Amino acid sequence: MNEVKFFKETDAEETAIGKIPRDWRVRRLQDLFTVETGTTPSTKQKEFWGGGTVNWITPTDLSKLNGNIRIKSSGRKITEKALKETNLTLLPRGSIIISTRAPVGYVAILEDSATFNQGCKGLISKNSSEVLPEFYCYYLLSKRHKLQNLSGGSTFKELSKDGLERFNVPHLRYNEQKAVAEVLSVVDLAIAKTGEVIAKTERLKKGLMQELLTKGIGHKEYKQTPIGKIPKEWQVVQLEEASEVIMGQSPPGETYNEKGEGVPLINGPTEFGEKYPIKAKWTTNATKLAKENDVLICVRGHTTGRLCISDSTYCIGRGVAAIRGHEQSVSNMLLYYVLEKNQSKIFQRSYAAGSTFPNVTRVQLGKVLIPLPSLAEQRKISEILNVTDKKLQLEKTEKMGLERIKRGLMDLLLSGQVRVKVT
Repeated sequence: MNEVKFFKETDAEETAIGKIPRDWRVRRLQDLFTVETGTTPSTKQKEFWGGGTVNWITPTDLSKLNGNIRIKSSGRKITEKALKETNLTLLPRGSIIISTRAPVGYVAILEDSATFNQGCKGLISKNSSEVLPEFYCYYLLSKRHKLQNLSGGSTFKELSKDGLERFNVPHLRYNEQKAVAEVLSVVDLAIAKTGEVIAKTERLKKGLMQELLTKGIGHKEYKQTPIGKIPKEWQVVQLEEASEVIMGQSPPGETYNEKGEGVPLINGPTEFGEKYPIKAKWTTNATKLAKENDVLICVRGHTTGRLCISDSTYCIGRGVAAIRGHEQSVSNMLLYYVLEKNQSKIFQRSYAAGSTFPNVTRVQLGKVLIPLPSLAEQRKISEILNVTDKKLQLEKTEKMGLERIKRGLMDLLLSGQVRVKVT
């Protein structure tokens, strides 16, 4: 990328899309793009799907991009026969594809030709020397909420072809479109690289947890147990034998406040941060209390098994339990990592009571079997895993910072408040 210079726009005018530079114009999408509608070949025709090689994009495919603006392949593919015999549009590489149903507003650039279903629309630029798809992909992404507001339907929102065609967008010189898109793509690249580091670190942590929580540190002899093979010196105990399990109890609603009066309250996953709670509400009538370093676990609803560590005293509501290891023999941090490793099992157990939604009882939680090394080894294992957690937190904080920068740049550059000039 060439050297980029930014300057603040001082000559703007009010338009249908807000204030934009006086040398920009407002156009409808249909002036710049041909808008195509997707469809689904009959699923009863096996020859349309079996061994398919042609991309068939759906909103689900677009929802999995995690901020990436490019899509290369689809989860399902159709056959050449389906393409020839059904009313499908094959979008060329470089086209924009946007989800217009359930949900509205996912946008990407095709890295390969593709067909698409009725939940999407395809945008093919009419003049490649005047329209850069990447610029308009970023612009449409920045207007996702506006596109959603334009959508109709009672059961689910859908943006019509006509509504999309009439959607107003800015039109500026191609070179400036390219400069803006390049700036945003540099930030996207940094976000993607940070995401790769996070994914790699998460895989490392998963591997370390599997190794350290089953083989320990420096052991040579192992034994078979109800929870698998573990070092000979380790014990297998029920969670209630190694800790005190405190089930939450919600205080009266009228005692809640957001002014910091009383004890911070944790009712469920809303107050669960990445590793430590988020203080958002307080209560002046605390019921059950969690102490500093207690392990907190969601025990109700579809977030059952989610964990965090208490960093101070909290009141816990009925959707949460606190687990407090016996001080002289059990490390709370080890309990945290053991429970994290076994989250899926705890979640499965939550259905055993036959309720309509997941719900872990005090008895079920207390009966969870866990490995128990010596206290010294517990601390060593926890220290190693905690270093990985700190690395993860740093990278996630970095990624969130980059995402904030991108949002700020999009607001400024895509509206022309700040201009970019390539020299």
